[in-house]
Amino acid sequence: MSKYWSKITRNVEPYVCGEQPKDKKYVKLNTNESPYAPSPKVLNAIRNAADGDIRLYPDPSCDKLRETISSYYGLNKSQVFVGNGSDEVLAMSFLTFFDKDEAIVFPDISYSFYPVYANLYGIKCRLAALNEDFSIPVEEFLKPNGGIVIPNPNAPTGKCLETERIKEILKNNGDKVVIIDEAYVDFGGNSVIGLIKDYPNLLVVRTLSKSRSLAGLRVGFALGQEELIDGLNRIKDSFNSYTVNRVSNAAAIAALEDEDYFKKCVEKIINTRESTVKKLRKLGFKVVPSKSNFIFITHPLYAARELFMKLREKGVLVRYFDKDRIDNYMRVSIGSDEDMDIFIEKIREIIGKGV
Repeated sequence: MSKYWSKITRNVEPYVCGEQPKDKKYVKLNTNESPYAPSPKVLNAIRNAADGDIRLYPDPSCDKLRETISSYYGLNKSQVFVGNGSDEVLAMSFLTFFDKDEAIVFPDISYSFYPVYANLYGIKCRLAALNEDFSIPVEEFLKPNGGIVIPNPNAPTGKCLETERIKEILKNNGDKVVIIDEAYVDFGGNSVIGLIKDYPNLLVVRTLSKSRSLAGLRVGFALGQEELIDGLNRIKDSFNSYTVNRVSNAAAIAALEDEDYFKKCVEKIINTRESTVKKLRKLGFKVVPSKSNFIFITHPLYAARELFMKLREKGVLVRYFDKDRIDNYMRVSIGSDEDMDIFIEKIREIIGKGV
């Protein structure tokens, strides 16, 4: 610990990414990336954007990208905010909408960046304990609070909350911002973007990292009524006006315009997910119902930590969280059919079921 660090730096507990080892080649099922390359139209757009204009700053308003997003979702451009990945959008949202003296609420088992943001900005938080089946305890979000964050589908469980329950939360928190983090919604979840017109307190956060295969370019966005977007822009322009670079802008537009490619990739991932779930259940695993591009699994006879370590030794990376209530679960990203065949083969070897 450096004597030059501020109190914030000394006290913060940073988010820990899924490991990215370089000692050998792995089947990488630990960071929820897409197993498929971006659309050929995206790659062409990247090549075209990588020209001499890179010497110039990008459009700070990302007008063309915001127009594309708003058209895609049936909104106005003024209802779209764009950032450098949904993580940045979420970080700015915490700073924009939540005050230090009122505790915000999010699930206790959820995206582990939320408590990091709260700690970094000195925002009080209250954790809502998931139900025994890992479903969202809606009643906990109806109590007085300083704001709400719910990932839907949730991570790392993959479970979805019904739209009617989200409406209930929105109605009971009319004076507070409710952020619905839809990073994984394209894989079978129910989006609430259609509720934006009726709920001025709703902010929906999305990413192009997962279903659009753009994790390496970092593009995320928020959708909400104009008052919320204006607030986000005030924070952005007090922090970094140029959040999305020229190449990422072009790639994101192309990704949103190639609907056929997007649908094909999502369908393949969903089909692979369901076939993998069937195989795991035959091997005795309990699999939490998932509407995301990952699954959350446990086995009654084998410790998750042991399975995690042995899979790593065999060249397969999954995610293990050493936390209360989920320390006997693994989160497994859905890769290609070939990736998941290898994963199942290695699991069979470990638990002695043969190939």
